[in-house]
Formats: sequence, structure tokens, C-alpha cells
Amino acid sequence: MKKILWILLLVNCIAFSQEDNITKQEVEVNSLIKGTLFSPYKETPQTKLVILIAGSGPTNRSGNSTVGGMNNSLKFLAEGLAKNGIAVYSYDKRIFAQMIAKTLDEKNLSFEDFIKDAKDVVTYFKSQKKYSKIIIAGHSEGSLIGMLAAFNNVDGYVSIAGAGRGIDEVLLEQLGKQSPKMKEVAQEGLTSLKAGKTFENKNPMLASIFRESVQPYMISWIKYNPQTEINKLDIPILILNGTKDIQVPPSDAQLLHGANPKSEIKIIENMNHIFKEILVDEDNAKSYNSPNIPVMPELISSITLFINSI
Repeated sequence: MKKILWILLLVNCIAFSQEDNITKQEVEVNSLIKGTLFSPYKETPQTKLVILIAGSGPTNRSGNSTVGGMNNSLKFLAEGLAKNGIAVYSYDKRIFAQMIAKTLDEKNLSFEDFIKDAKDVVTYFKSQKKYSKIIIAGHSEGSLIGMLAAFNNVDGYVSIAGAGRGIDEVLLEQLGKQSPKMKEVAQEGLTSLKAGKTFENKNPMLASIFRESVQPYMISWIKYNPQTEINKLDIPILILNGTKDIQVPPSDAQLLHGANPKSEIKIIENMNHIFKEILVDEDNAKSYNSPNIPVMPELISSITLFINSI
């Protein structure tokens, strides 16, 4: 009886679960970085690892946030790649650990924090000497973070729905679609931020973008141009976007490809920003809060083919 109890306790203490011929294991890189390692059930010395970097805001390892919705985009992508024999580590952004520890102070966040986190993840898995290749894949804002972390550091890089322009240009385009007047006011603020200076925002319509506590982060982010950064990479690159992406249009993927012509580019028909298939435009916004809709198989197969070619 004691032996049976000991075996049951041992099984319950193992920090991974198995389903669909993959394993999921909780991995803590450091006190700020916690995530899930998705692995093929049968790993070999040739198994490659993808480090998946989430997009902007309070986005967790599954691709979900209170701002961006519950859609499980990163979770489905990681599971799909693991089923294809590729290990994936997807982690919560540091702000989750800071919120739990009650140490989050928005005005002290910087874009470099997230670059450092990505590099720390690479260093952690490199030290294990377990994977034949390590590839960074960044989604949306994570695309730029991934570029900067990938330089002289990994074996390949994947941009998924990553902007091809600085965040100031992207914001101005989005605001211009809402109101030309708002765009004009925002231009003045962004010019100050690009010069490294904070400013007093007097427009309540722009409070969420230009609140005082977020301006230091914007200053640290706005100085990076994705085209400049991707041009520095001398590793295999895959650039992906979807024709139904209402946040980052396919033209941005073309800008990235143009900045590094050695890269591969694939525009996936009917895929939106969170990797879901959109056949009716009205369903695009709804998909952001549809956690049971799978990601497009073409996204998984495209990344799989690219990684297998490295």
C-alpha cells in the first residue's frame, strides 16, 4: 500500500502533462520569466527549439490578455509545432510576475527589459545543450523584440504579424483612420517622444496612449526601426502575415522583406492578426475572444517547413 501511495505521489509531482503525443512542462527561467515548454513526446538530439515571444500589453504565454482578448493563439501555435516534432517555449511577459509580487511600476518599464528577457531565455536553453537549433519567433510587438534578441544569438528568426515601421508611424496610421484631428495632435506628442522628451497630454482621447506613466516606455520603444534591425540579421528569416490582419497589414511584411531580401516571406490568405481564419469581415473582431477557434494550419505548416530547412 505504501509503495502504491509513493508512486501516486511521484506521478502527481511531475511537472508536465502529456496529450496528443506532446508534453507540457512548466519552466521557470528566473523570477520574472515563467512559461510552458511544449515538447514532442519523442525528442531526439536533432530536436529544435522555438522561443515564442508575445505581442504588446499584458499578454501571457497563451496569447491572452484582458486587453487583447482570450483567443489562445500562441497556445495553439505551440501545440501545433510540438505535434510536428518541434519544441516550443512560450512565456508570460515579466509584468505578470511583477503584478503577482506587487512590484509593477509602469513608469519604470522599458523596451529593453523585454529584449533582455528574450536573451535570458535563449541563454537558459543554450546552457542545457539539449537542442540542435534555437529559433526565435516573435508576434506583433514581439517581432521587434525578437529581432533585437536574435542578433548574433540564435540560428533562425520568424516574424509573425510584425510591424515594418516604427511604432510612431503605426500609431499615426491607426489614429488617422479614426480622426485626422487626433492624428495631428498625436504627431506633436510622438515628435517629443522620438526626441527623448516626455510631454503633457491634454487630449483625453489620447490618454490611454500618452498617459504619463507609459511615456518612458514609448521613448525606449520608438527609437527602434524594424527595417534597420532586420537588416542586421545574417541568419535564416521567415516573415509571415495574413490578408485579414486589421492591426498590421501585409504591406509591413513586405517592408521587412525588402529590408532583408535574403528572408523568406509568406502572406497567408484570410489569416488575421491572431492567426485565425476570417471568411466574413464581421467575424474578425469576434475572433479575439474566441478561445476555441484553432489557428490556421497553414501558419503551423509554414513555420514547420522553415524550421526543418535550417
